[in-house]
Amino acid sequence: MSVLSGALRLTPDEDQAEFRAFVTRFLDERCGETEVRRLMDDEQGYDPDVWKQASEQLGLAGLDIPEQYGGSGAGFREMAVVLEALGSSLACLPFFSTSVLAAGALLLGDDEAAREEHLPGIAAGTTIATVALAEQNGASPGDIQLYAEPLGADFVLSGSKCFVVDGCAADLLLVVARGPRGLSLFAVDGTSSSLTRTPMQTLDPTRKLARVQFQGTRARLIGTEGSAPELMDRLRDRIALAVACEQLGTASRALDMAVDYAKTRVQFGRAIGSFQAVKHRCVDMAQRVEAARSATEWGAATVAEGSELSSVAAALATVCSADAAVFVTAENVQIHGGIGFTWEHPAHLYFRRARSSALLHGSADEARELLLQRLGV
Repeated sequence: MSVLSGALRLTPDEDQAEFRAFVTRFLDERCGETEVRRLMDDEQGYDPDVWKQASEQLGLAGLDIPEQYGGSGAGFREMAVVLEALGSSLACLPFFSTSVLAAGALLLGDDEAAREEHLPGIAAGTTIATVALAEQNGASPGDIQLYAEPLGADFVLSGSKCFVVDGCAADLLLVVARGPRGLSLFAVDGTSSSLTRTPMQTLDPTRKLARVQFQGTRARLIGTEGSAPELMDRLRDRIALAVACEQLGTASRALDMAVDYAKTRVQFGRAIGSFQAVKHRCVDMAQRVEAARSATEWGAATVAEGSELSSVAAALATVCSADAAVFVTAENVQIHGGIGFTWEHPAHLYFRRARSSALLHGSADEARELLLQRLGV
């Protein structure tokens, strides 16, 4: 079957366009650059009042959580709108950890009782949750050594996780650990006294990562014991597409910044955008952004409509968006010249986000290999 077969609606409808404008306006008003820089120095990394407002008034926390669990029941097209806006603003909100990672793990798993217990709090914005997956050697099933030892009806965890998104702020941690019957998913109370959570100094200060140490920490099994590898496979595509949508927003904002500066910066009596070298750079940037937009919109449509091509689309979106974000944010720095290299200018924040996302969630080269595998090439 051709990867282009099937009729999917790619363009946003009127409701989605209105939703995009509403989300963008909210983030511009409540999560501007000044607020982002303030939260960069905050260990928790987000403002609870802003998150509460985003959850209650915009319904962001429970956007694609079914209504039976207190969510809005929207599809991934709406998720893509929010993720692109977050990537554009670099807003410091626990949306990715809570609504993408944790909600996704629960929704894609096989434990109905866990969904009924945890999803209503996530949808209401009262529970900050995350998924603890990666360890020092990586995040593939063979790299995971955190051990889960049975203790009565529960388990206790011993070991550590790193690069846990919003790990210091999370009330609930969904942890992949190795038990007697293989890799399984466990729920851990974030307030447990046997947890040690340490902020990690990383390239991107707008996204908080933590190292979490488990020292005989009580945990409850979620789903069937030994079923985590299959869950990780399903969750991987959701994460990849979510990051691609974010990267599109980051690249798009960097392009706008570069073009605006090229129009207004005067050198030798002319706006620098009139010089051919700068024009060509801006065109190259625009081409990358539009390719990323086409790929991510197709990916969001395949997930929203349950297409069998969603895994291929997620890999393609990662390729295009990771390439675009890294290239465009670097070019944005160059077009801004000397001021683009300063801490005071926001250009470096977008470059940091693009690079760190590619390192944390997979580079374009890795996605190309995965795409070729899924295409059977």
